[in-house]
Amino acid sequence: MFSRKTHLAVAIAAACNFTQALAAEQEQLELDAQTVVGSSVADEVDSYKSTPSSAATKLDLTPRQTPQAISTLSGAQLRDFKLTSVNDALKAVPGVQVQEVETDRTYYTARGFDITNFQYDGIAVPFVYGNVEGDLDTSMYERVEVIRGANGLMSGTGNPSATVNFVRKRPTLAPQARVDLTAGSWDKRRIDTDVSGALTDAGNIRGRVVYANENKNSYLDRYSREKNVFHGVLEFDLDERTLFTLGHTLQTSDANSPMWGALPLNYSDGSKTDYSRSTSTSSDWAYWDVKENRTFAELAHTFDNGWQAKTVLTRVEKKGDGSLFYMYGTPDRNTGLGLFSYPSEYKDENKQLIVDVQASGPFSLAGRQHEAALGASWSRSELNDISYYDSTTGTALPPLEQWHGNIGKPLNDRPTNGSDFTDRMKSMYGAARWSLTDKLSLITGTRVVDVKSDGTNYGVEKTSKNSGKVVPYAGVVYDITDQYSVYASYTEIFDPQTKTNAAGSRLAPVEGVNYEVGIKGELFDDKVNVALAVFRTEQDNFAQQAGTDAGRAYYRAVEGLTTEGYEIEISGQPIQGLELNAGYTFVDITNADGSHGVTYSPKHMVKTAATYRIPALDKLKVGAAVRWQDDIHNGIAEQDAYAVVDLMASYDIDPNWSVSANLNNLTDEKYLNSLYWTQAYYGAPRNVSATLTWKY
Repeated sequence: MFSRKTHLAVAIAAACNFTQALAAEQEQLELDAQTVVGSSVADEVDSYKSTPSSAATKLDLTPRQTPQAISTLSGAQLRDFKLTSVNDALKAVPGVQVQEVETDRTYYTARGFDITNFQYDGIAVPFVYGNVEGDLDTSMYERVEVIRGANGLMSGTGNPSATVNFVRKRPTLAPQARVDLTAGSWDKRRIDTDVSGALTDAGNIRGRVVYANENKNSYLDRYSREKNVFHGVLEFDLDERTLFTLGHTLQTSDANSPMWGALPLNYSDGSKTDYSRSTSTSSDWAYWDVKENRTFAELAHTFDNGWQAKTVLTRVEKKGDGSLFYMYGTPDRNTGLGLFSYPSEYKDENKQLIVDVQASGPFSLAGRQHEAALGASWSRSELNDISYYDSTTGTALPPLEQWHGNIGKPLNDRPTNGSDFTDRMKSMYGAARWSLTDKLSLITGTRVVDVKSDGTNYGVEKTSKNSGKVVPYAGVVYDITDQYSVYASYTEIFDPQTKTNAAGSRLAPVEGVNYEVGIKGELFDDKVNVALAVFRTEQDNFAQQAGTDAGRAYYRAVEGLTTEGYEIEISGQPIQGLELNAGYTFVDITNADGSHGVTYSPKHMVKTAATYRIPALDKLKVGAAVRWQDDIHNGIAEQDAYAVVDLMASYDIDPNWSVSANLNNLTDEKYLNSLYWTQAYYGAPRNVSATLTWKY
């Protein structure tokens, strides 16, 4: 465990000493940045505008050139609204819903379906259970990109929801540093440090170090959590065209009295429960510690003809250790009785190894210039977990209003059970952007995927194999004017599932097709991106929750699911001083019989965030963010439509120092975080934080 006070002093001292040394050397850095393969200066930019991305096709395209809906959560927006967790960050992305089913386990959905495709710098990683344990931090990322719709070309599977690409902070040539000190509601204390620059006079070796610590209590009874993050990256220019990068990220998330499961949503007579927002089902001895190490090595070479080849090796090791307490049952409205105990200890370890080889660049054909990308990837994911059961399971509990978490620790005197399985994936892909005319481009591609799983899952032998599955992709973009383009895209869906049925067996892969058409624009001298997308998805074998067993959900396969909808988005600077990122999403999901298919997902969502620098006082920035969704239900409970409003303000004292304040949930809205499961808990009430920032 890190010592917060010790690291606070060390981090500030290190930042000051390192930047003083770099400042002394800065005069010697006369090397032309254009001849350096690695990163150049990465000054902070206030822009909320979407940036070029290769996450959708492995071709570095602007949003207007990409025939899919794509959103960028910029570093400026992350800083302005203090979106220091992945959950908070993705809540701000148009079309994305964060399903906080528990305090330390989260699912993500878009267009009504689970997001199971995560990328780091464009490299896809296995998603073992389709969810995230612990509280992932954002301190190591420059920005977050979200490509909505099926993305089987680059992600290995064609999940029709979205692909989330985390773009990591890389070293800069010029020295820079930043320290943020934050204090807030429920004894929140946080420090962020970020130091970067050249490590040699010639600038051919560069480094960047990020450290963050967060320690806070909660509005939930008994709950507290500490996070620690270390992110370090080194870049080496082996020659003028060859760059070697080595990086490592360590993150720990240690929770005391976390919720395993959540609050019952209805009484035994069918009426809706309505607890205090602070109510928690956790015990006072429960904990859930998650530790993740992520290491990557990258070798990139640029050839004389403009092609670049890159090989990336990634190793991930995640460990979880928890002693948890679950409540099950349905309480009586008059007495509150009817809840029972289910304590358990749980340990898991997941090891992943990923190799990705790719090449991209221009080529000439029929007198025109085109672009192509080729690659292959291989991954292996090994999971071992074990659950310890207890003879005290089934003990009757008092009403939740009288529950203080005081119950005996687990005896672990019953037989154990767990999982031990390995997932392997191999794939090859190719994509090309054909310049048919000056205004018309065609993107074609395909990915061939082999997926194999074997092992046991809670006593059930699990073996599956899908060989030679071909996932095609096609998209066309036509420039109507210098500012507007129309596009259309098509891809098939093939998504091997991690979700299991009541017997513990994994469901068959989701299969189907995804269509999308739209119009995109670049306005106000390319300072603003606008987009309208219309989409349709057809799926079979979709996983729908059928129940819960001891805190573990099980699912059934649904056939003939159809999704139709549209999205509108704008990002950038429409007028001087105003930064804006806003989107509206409509999604209608129907079963084969015409009934509403995914009732826990809202049909309508609005996400908007804006900041404005006061013209007469340009050191002052003010802003607001609003997220709204319409009503949802899960067959047991309903959540009415609601909106959450956040405010921010910052003031630049001088070029090095600034202060800021954030007010979250201005109207103190009471709402359930999710109806993804048949249990839920309430979102945070009104809260505040203040930050002091020093940067160089």
